[in-house]
Amino acid sequence: MNRFIKTAVAAVAAVGLGLGLTACGSSSSSDDGLTKVTFMNYWTPDTNHIGVYVADQLGYYRDEGLDVDIVAVSTAGGEQAVSTGVADFALSTLTNVSMFDAQGGDLEMVMQVQQEPSAIWCALASNTSITRPKDFDGKTFATFGSSESDAVVKKMIQTDGGTGDYDKVTVGTSTFQALTSGRADFGGFYSTWEGVEADLYGPTLNCFAEQDYGVPGNADSIGIITADSTVQNDPELVQKFVTATQKGYMYAYEHPDEAAELLVKAAPEADLDIDLVKKSMQVIVDGNYWGDVSAVKDGSFTLGTVDTKSTQEYFDFLAAAGAYEDANGTVLTTAPQSTDMSTNEFVK
Repeated sequence: MNRFIKTAVAAVAAVGLGLGLTACGSSSSSDDGLTKVTFMNYWTPDTNHIGVYVADQLGYYRDEGLDVDIVAVSTAGGEQAVSTGVADFALSTLTNVSMFDAQGGDLEMVMQVQQEPSAIWCALASNTSITRPKDFDGKTFATFGSSESDAVVKKMIQTDGGTGDYDKVTVGTSTFQALTSGRADFGGFYSTWEGVEADLYGPTLNCFAEQDYGVPGNADSIGIITADSTVQNDPELVQKFVTATQKGYMYAYEHPDEAAELLVKAAPEADLDIDLVKKSMQVIVDGNYWGDVSAVKDGSFTLGTVDTKSTQEYFDFLAAAGAYEDANGTVLTTAPQSTDMSTNEFVK
């Protein structure tokens, strides 16, 4: 799934709207003495989630005294679920947290998995009228309604010498379908998932990375979020969850094929293709997406560290493009500060 679905959800699910969610995420003790914890997925389980599933399957959470319930993402999104106490933790991005907090939210990232942007902007290779981002001018963009994606696409086109003028069509959940049906000419994907899927099974795409066309920082800061109140009131719980989750992602980075098999087994409802999952993990490892592999191995980089510098560069870019709004819909000209919505105190 494209990251911009979740960003749009975070912006639409305004803080305090009361979407009928029943609080069930507050931790409690199970019959065997373990602390019950609810974790909400970002979307359908994929390799972004793999460390959580590995930690659960290999007993890392149980070793920390936790009984973790992994639940499907709600319509309102993981950000809203964590804010209202429906979930204790969720997978999200620091960009989503910044959008949510700009509207009065109270979220915090306690562990960042993805250290490099993976967004790619693609057209079908059969569409010979698009050979570079400049060619997006006058074409139709398959959008999920996100102001973030508009800012990124416009910047890429203008950096490549175009005007940044394009048409848009709002799609549901499949950008692939929008392109192959002719409803749209280009759209956004993840190189680590949809890009892999296209390589394995088609359709053949012609893609461009946003960082090659003027978009600064890391837009795809995928990691673990929780509520500020949880960090303040139950730091021991946060530490236990982060410790086990780090261990799960470390295992996946060091044993990608074995982790892929664990994910497929643990998430049968997702009907994951094992070849896709294994290839995705290999792309993640080869691309150092979770941090330089050699640096992780020699201990000079700790997997899970929140990179406030690259995320802030991206937030500043979004603010300059007018992509942030407060709860009243007023455009914010000052970017949220990544250091105010993240911490590395639990990353060991």
